[in-house]
Amino acid sequence: MIRPRRTRPAPRLWTALLGALVLLLGPTSTAAYGQAGGAHADDARSVRTVDSRAAAQVLTWTAGNAIDRYLAFPATAVAGPATIVFENSAATGNTLGMPHTLTFEVSDPAHNSDVQLNILANPGDDNGGKYTVEVDLTPGTYRYHCAIPGHGQMSGVLTVTEPDGGDDTTAPGTGAEVTGQRDADGAYIGSATVTVTASDSGSGVATTEYALGADGPWQPYTAPVVIDRVGGHTVRYRATDRAGNTAPEKSVSFTVVAPPTDDTAPPETSATVSGERDSGGGYLSTATVTVTASDTGSGVNTIEYALGAAGAWQPYTGPVMVHTLGAHTVRYRAADRAGNVSAVKSVSFTVVAPPVVDTTPPVTGATVTGDKNSNGAFLTSARVTLTATDPQSGVDRIEYSLDGGPYLAYTAPVVVDRVGHHTLSYRATDRAGNTAQAKEVSFTIARSGGVPAPNCPEFDERLTVIVGTVDTGVPNRVTRNRCTINELIEDEKEWTSQALFLKHVDSVLDTLRYDNVIDDREFGLILRAAERSRIGTPGQTEGYRDLFDGTAESLDRWEHVGGGRFELSGDGALTSSATVDGMGMLWFPQRAYGDFSLRLQFRDDAPGAGNANGGVFVRFPNVHGNPLEPRPEWVAINYGHEIQILDRPDGDLYKTGSVYGFDRVGLGGAGVTPKGSWNDYEIRVEGQHYSVLRNGVLINEFDNVGGQTFHPARAGDPGTDGRRYARGYVGLQVHGATDVISYRDIRVKEL
Repeated sequence: MIRPRRTRPAPRLWTALLGALVLLLGPTSTAAYGQAGGAHADDARSVRTVDSRAAAQVLTWTAGNAIDRYLAFPATAVAGPATIVFENSAATGNTLGMPHTLTFEVSDPAHNSDVQLNILANPGDDNGGKYTVEVDLTPGTYRYHCAIPGHGQMSGVLTVTEPDGGDDTTAPGTGAEVTGQRDADGAYIGSATVTVTASDSGSGVATTEYALGADGPWQPYTAPVVIDRVGGHTVRYRATDRAGNTAPEKSVSFTVVAPPTDDTAPPETSATVSGERDSGGGYLSTATVTVTASDTGSGVNTIEYALGAAGAWQPYTGPVMVHTLGAHTVRYRAADRAGNVSAVKSVSFTVVAPPVVDTTPPVTGATVTGDKNSNGAFLTSARVTLTATDPQSGVDRIEYSLDGGPYLAYTAPVVVDRVGHHTLSYRATDRAGNTAQAKEVSFTIARSGGVPAPNCPEFDERLTVIVGTVDTGVPNRVTRNRCTINELIEDEKEWTSQALFLKHVDSVLDTLRYDNVIDDREFGLILRAAERSRIGTPGQTEGYRDLFDGTAESLDRWEHVGGGRFELSGDGALTSSATVDGMGMLWFPQRAYGDFSLRLQFRDDAPGAGNANGGVFVRFPNVHGNPLEPRPEWVAINYGHEIQILDRPDGDLYKTGSVYGFDRVGLGGAGVTPKGSWNDYEIRVEGQHYSVLRNGVLINEFDNVGGQTFHPARAGDPGTDGRRYARGYVGLQVHGATDVISYRDIRVKEL
């Protein structure tokens, strides 16, 4: 047994955080850390200090008016201490007061992550836009970029190489000493400790290594090596300096013997077999045999195993993995340090081939039936019947989505009786998890007497029953009268008391339970959600007002500024598109809101496999005539808050529900719905408290109590105290050419 001796690491000196932006990194140098509205900006983190000697190199980055490049930047550096200078000032060509950051990426495994740097600088700050920081660089590459939105092309890679060894051609000097208690024959009793030393007067020692036995692998030497296994041993060692010179291999040999003992009992042994098994007990592809041994006397010295009845004994150093198909027997035994050997034991098992993996999705189909007119439109209603077959693992579920809504479980033919053109998407998943590519079937419903369309209070095909903002988790099933449960519960009536609302819900649920639409457990879940919803309580009685209801008339009340545009789509939604003009915004100039609840639905319509980037702006001032911001579309970014929409699993760290640049959340919470699905989004703002709900689930809460704005030096700006505006307008962002997002049912309620 080999045990590297533990040593206590030397304490590190960590730096103190000064303010929201400035972090002291050394005796004389500072670096600005902070958050800029809408920018990538992690919280300030401590950066390890380097030694007090002067940095051997100075690396300088400069920035100016351009937002697509740094004006000057280094390409290479040498490992070791370095002084980083970042300047974004009038002297470097910044005449517009444009802020920039110098940020070192720490989350990309392809690059070094040991320097956590995030400097925000602009000509109007206390340092005049110039900052320095001392760091310690290691060999490899560092990726750097500007973290402010719109400045994404400002990036690069710094390559750090090993220092030059100069004229050093002499390898390090090495030595080793073996210590421990010895007997009369010179053997070490119980254990021996090997201490390796190395020195180099030229470029200095870079690495020291050791290896056990004649052919053992080389390992880094970090502390004296303790060897307590009984028997003869050889330890080899060597060292390499920073110039690449490696010393010749040397070695020390010695013997370890057991301490005097009256131990006559052999070790206790056992073995377990693990792995995935089939119904007959066979191990699929691989079986792993783990052997254990214990000895309360002199202690375990060796463990051995052998494959089969005649296999040779081998040292056991870790679990044994058996891959060969067929029946197997593994024998095992152990010896203690007094020389007692246990009886041979064995385990037997069988390894079998795994079943053929089903990688083929189900085959799906759809038929639409009903009476048609001469134009091919269905009269009154159409019935859509879906089918799916899978000859391998079998069909697990069939799902459908009507007119871009969320996918629902298909349990019976779907009856569609709303007048107009409809598209029904469908897919199926087998028991192996393979999902068929979604297909579509389109048709038109024409009114022609007969059975009328269902008289539902409102259109609501969300996946689960959501009362107010409380998600019950109960499936939002279609009821006997062809309305969904949500449509029957939330009938858009303004309830004057919660008691009246609860009486209404109880009546609806009684009928649904009698019709076997819900069971007793689901009855209780929905009723408790109604109580928690606070519908009908004071402050909850005022209804929502439509800002956009899908008509051209309601769109005429909005105004567009900046690049891109929004257009009405055929399903009563607003769909964004961008041009070479870049980012823009559609905003509602008719009214500014203080405390409010903003509700809407959004859908990711980005082309291809990627996800769209967008957002909802809230509480920003009037975009026209602002003397501090010449570009109207940037008023919302610099003086309001953007509630992010982005379901992409990689890239930008601010995901759906984030308050961009201030409060970052990932893709947890309500989860990510399939691309092309409608999502409910509610943004509640009360004072400086922001709540964001997705599909009825609270995914973020944020208290805005002092974040940094983009323009900290502008005196008199209502947004510079970090609290932003207490009242303002709302808008929708156009982010980029491929960032296509649709919105509909935009409503607001003042709280």
